[in-house]
Amino acid sequence: MTKFISRFAKDESGATAIEYGLIAALIAVVIISILTTVGTNLDAKFKEVADGIANKKS
Repeated sequence: MTKFISRFAKDESGATAIEYGLIAALIAVVIISILTTVGTNLDAKFKEVADGIANKKS
């Protein structure tokens, strides 16, 4: 039984998988944040252009 416990304690494959999962989650959060910011700025720019076109026509 002690061999099993010591072998289990030394096994780091699960820890590596968790680390990769955390890195992937962090990258996903960064990408979502960037896309949200870009989307908001792009929406504001399109509204500005649409207002400019509407004011030129009237």
